[in-house]
Amino acid sequence: MDSVDLNVLRSVLQWRRAGQRVLLYSVVQTWGSAPRPPGAMLALREDGVVIGSVSGGCIEDDLIARLYDGRTPADGAPVQWITYGVTKEEAARFGLPCGGTLRLIEERVTEVDWLEQLLARCDSHEIVARELDLHTGQVRITAASKTEHLQFDEQRLRAIYGPRWRLLLIGAGQLSRYVAQMARMLDFDVLVCDPRQEFVHDWDDAHGRFVAGMPDDAVLSIQTDPRTAIVALTHDPRLDDMALLTALDSPAFYVGALGSRSNSRKRRDNLAQLGLSQAAIERLHGPIGLYIGSHTPAEIALSVMAEIVAVKNQVEAVQKNTERLLEPVAV
Repeated sequence: MDSVDLNVLRSVLQWRRAGQRVLLYSVVQTWGSAPRPPGAMLALREDGVVIGSVSGGCIEDDLIARLYDGRTPADGAPVQWITYGVTKEEAARFGLPCGGTLRLIEERVTEVDWLEQLLARCDSHEIVARELDLHTGQVRITAASKTEHLQFDEQRLRAIYGPRWRLLLIGAGQLSRYVAQMARMLDFDVLVCDPRQEFVHDWDDAHGRFVAGMPDDAVLSIQTDPRTAIVALTHDPRLDDMALLTALDSPAFYVGALGSRSNSRKRRDNLAQLGLSQAAIERLHGPIGLYIGSHTPAEIALSVMAEIVAVKNQVEAVQKNTERLLEPVAV
């Protein structure tokens, strides 16, 4: 599954190849409680078809009206500024939160070379920047890092694309497939390690790239960093605990393992016997997932990814029900 921004750009490329005129809108600045963050994108085709979002809906309606009213830039003006929410009346009209203001740039897309290059490099799991010259409308694609964010100085827009968070799954069973699909939708680069060949059959590479070797070697080989989450899902302590021993001493921002409440206690005891420090063991999430009464693999995957995103966003998750924690199902 594409990220929202890349899905917008893929549609722009498709439309341009079909010879249709396209306007691309990007949020570049916000003040107050704006509905979408800087970097959010929307593409508008010449017949009024829209993909993406820059607000809750009312601004999209106004952008379509601008198209039909002829208020879009002329062919000689590749970039134009638009600001919404300057006054309380306008904020109310466009459904912006109280005090919210956002500034957009509107660019007429003519060339497709930069689109093809950006999408190809993202498909190769690269992180790239799209640099837009706001005077000429020229676009340049350059390499970027995981820690970079959108930059805007009224002369140039530099927006970052590509997976900046990673998820390593230990195990390629049914549950892992659901987790991988949801993680991809949430813009994670998904990696999978499972030395059991019988579980590898019919795995869709688009949902996760395989890492060769045993689980502990996989944790080391991917050069785990603070933007990496690691989840053990095999139900086999010989595999799961191998990964956890290495993962819990790594900089990974999240390390978790599937299992019941009692199995999680046994796992912590086992890790201690294997020499892992108490501080490292306390980093382990288990049972994993936010409590939502999960029973099916898809529901468990949802709860797991909800907890991972909460930790990533540094949000205190809702405390699990102390009487009934997440129990695994047969997967």
